[in-house]
This record gives sequence, structure tokens and C-alpha cells, in this order.
Amino acid sequence: MSSAASTSLRQRRVFVVGVGMTKFMKPGGENSRDYPDMAKEAGQKALADAQIPYSAVEQACIGYVYGDSTCGQRAIYHSLGLTGIPIINVNNNCSTGSTALFVAQQLIRGGMADCVLALGFEKMEKGSVAVKFPDRTNPTDKHVDVLINKYGLSAHPLAPQMFGCAGKEHMEKYGTKVEHFAKIGWKNHKHSVNNPYSQFQDEYSLEEIMKSKKIFDFLTVLQCCPTSDGAAAAIVSSEEFVKKYGLQAKAVEIVAQEMMTDLPSTFEEKSIIKMVGFDMSKEAARRCYEKSGLTPDDVDVIELHDCFSANELLTYEALGLCPEGQGGTLVDRGDNTYGGKWVINPSGGLISKGHPLGATGDNTYRPHKFLSFSKGHPLGATGLAQCVELCWHLRGEAGKRQVPGAKVALQHNLGLGGAVVVTLYRMGFPEAARKGNSS
Repeated sequence: MSSAASTSLRQRRVFVVGVGMTKFMKPGGENSRDYPDMAKEAGQKALADAQIPYSAVEQACIGYVYGDSTCGQRAIYHSLGLTGIPIINVNNNCSTGSTALFVAQQLIRGGMADCVLALGFEKMEKGSVAVKFPDRTNPTDKHVDVLINKYGLSAHPLAPQMFGCAGKEHMEKYGTKVEHFAKIGWKNHKHSVNNPYSQFQDEYSLEEIMKSKKIFDFLTVLQCCPTSDGAAAAIVSSEEFVKKYGLQAKAVEIVAQEMMTDLPSTFEEKSIIKMVGFDMSKEAARRCYEKSGLTPDDVDVIELHDCFSANELLTYEALGLCPEGQGGTLVDRGDNTYGGKWVINPSGGLISKGHPLGATGDNTYRPHKFLSFSKGHPLGATGLAQCVELCWHLRGEAGKRQVPGAKVALQHNLGLGGAVVVTLYRMGFPEAARKGNSS
């Protein structure tokens, strides 16, 4: 390939032209559904939003964590169509949904396709997640070693220990208070009241957040994400496809998107903050800002990975919203909610909406035999649900949650083990969008 052609392909614009998701539900409840049904709803909603037939989709990237091989095929064969297209199954722990989106984005930007479906789903088991492969090395064993060497390990669930100890380290290093983390839980539950897709829509006082059941150290149950079943989908396309189908009014551009995995500092610096993904989040964000020419000051609305309140505060700093150590100050200023500098997790985040990684259940460490996570958000769906929420805000379709005048959106989705995907969005054809909204 010539250098000119290569440059041309690298500069191809990528757009999200259709989105859809299900309500996130408690696993095993009376309204519980199987993954093909959830995938069907999310996929059909995304296609209807884009106003295109499934036959226009050239490839599909399907994300899930807990399921047999080729669940992606089963999820869409009999609900969307049997068209023979390539279907790529993706598993990247809690960042699975955004990894599916990342693969779809690369296919479009690289000129390999003009329309790709990114779909994520998760059907969780009731109670604790069982060990599936106890006869082999757990992929996060080296992460756990960092925790053991600094703070030791207790009989509490492992995931809240990891993120709780990261918060503890932040308090020791910077003087952050327990109240700062509780305020984040309070804020996200308050946001969820207006989100019909959220598993929980209850508002709590700060005192109720702090006095709810303790999960680990300062982390209470209302600062931890709940187990959820759910699905979400996005139709990703090229500029040529947007124009062919006349989708300019709703096309949200992926301005920059970066995936990072763990760096040497994750394991070598004896820091729990770095072990849970701080440096890879920081570097992915830096690359997005550099590639897009945008800065945190340009961003209006953010959906970030708040599996625990501690991680939301850490991520403020990793994304460059404030200097390291100043996350608590940002919280105190109210710069993470309506009326502040940014609206962060207007959906209610994982804490209210759900995300299968989380808060309760037996998650005791056993060498080569521990449970990676206990209960929480629909892993395969989470990253795509964040994308759906942000597209709605940029289009002005978020209802009571709408961030006024939102023009630039930022997404952060993290998975231990590890991977993070950071994405910047804005309307691709703002004049067409304004015309469409006024008509």
C-alpha cells in the first residue's frame, strides 16, 4: 500500500449512527431473560435508530464474558439475521463492551468495512460468580500479588478489596476523606432517578450512603455496583455510509479512541492505585486528547467506570480533570454533576445502573483458584451502554438527564487484567444535527 493510501485510510472518519439498549435487570428475577432475547432488543433498537436493515451490516463484534464460545453467533442469528457476515466474539473482562466498539471502530477507520455492529450482553448467575477454570493460572494473580505485598488480603470479596485499598492509598497519600467517596455514591444514585434503563432509581441521603452495609473498609454497598443482566448495541459506520443513507443529523463521530493495557508501573511501583489501572487510563486519555486536539476543558459530559466510588475519584485524576491528589477537591466543588464543570455519569453510572463486577458474595482469594470478581455490572454490555448514553446526550435525546448544550463527550471503560478504552465523541455534522432538531 502506498503511503498516500495509508494516510487516507488512517484519516477515515468513524461515526455511531444507531444505538439501543435494554433496561439493566437483577439476574434471576421474575423478569429475567436469556441473552439472545436481550441481544435482540438492543440490536433491533440500534438498527431502528439508524433506520437501516441488518443486511447493511458487514461485520459484527459481539462482547460477553460469561458464556460459551460463539454466543455472539447465537445471539444474532435468529433475532437479526443469517447473512454469513464475520462475527467476532470479544472478551476483555469489564472493558468487553468498549473493546467490541474499539474493534468495530478499527474496521471502519482502516477501510475494512463501512458498517459494523458492536453489541454487548451479559447474563449473570444469581449469587457469586463461580470459578470456571480452577485448574489453571488466574490472569489477575500478579495484580493480587501487588495487593498482598502492600496491604495483605482478607476474607472480604476481592474486587472491593482492590479498589477499596486503592482508595485507602489515596487517603494516606493525599488526605482524601471517606466523605469524598460517599459523595460520589450519593451523586450517582441521585442521577439514576431519571434513568429508566437503570436497575436502581432510588435517591439516598449522604448519611444513608455512609451508613449502608459495609462491604470493605470505607466502601459501603451503596458505593458499589450491583449485579445486572443487560445488553447494548451501536451501529458504527464510515462517512460514505452516513451520506449514502442520509444519517448526518444523528451521526456521532468517534473523534478519538484509544485502548491501553497494563504498563510496567502496574506491578513494579507497589501502588494499588496503579495496580487497578490508573496509568493505563491516564495514558489512553492523553493519547485521545493529543489525537483530537481537545482538552478536558472542552468536554461537557462523561461516562466513566465507577465500579466502586473509589475508582470514580481516581479516574477524575487519570482523565486529567484535575491534578493528581485533587479528586476530593473536585468533588467538593460539585464539578462532577449538573451545574458544575462536567456532568459525570448522568446515567447513574455502574453504581446505580449496574455492571456485573462488584459488591457482594464470596470472592475469597485462593492461589490459582480465586474468583476474579463477585457481583456487579453486565460486563459485556457496560462499555456499549456508556456509548449509548453519551450519544443520546450529544443528540439532545437524554430526556430528564440531558446535559444542556452537550457538544463533547468522554467515555472511560476499565477491565482488570487488564485493558482500558477511552473515547471522545462529538456530533459529526453539527449543522445537520441542528437542522434535524429544529424540524
